[in-house]
Amino acid sequence: MELFFILLPAYILFCLWLGNRILQKAGFDGRWALVLLVPVVNIIMIWVFAFGSWPNLRSGAKLE
Repeated sequence: MELFFILLPAYILFCLWLGNRILQKAGFDGRWALVLLVPVVNIIMIWVFAFGSWPNLRSGAKLE
């Protein structure tokens, strides 16, 4: 059980870092990754980001 409490903060920080990187590449502010910490809202926002228009695509940038 102690290992869980050691690894949980590392896992949370890793997920926030990944979310930040993905959002920045999509053209959003990376601070939106903090929404991942809010239950239910995180699932809604993942759908919003997935199916909404991305600022980087609107400016004519290509996905790599």
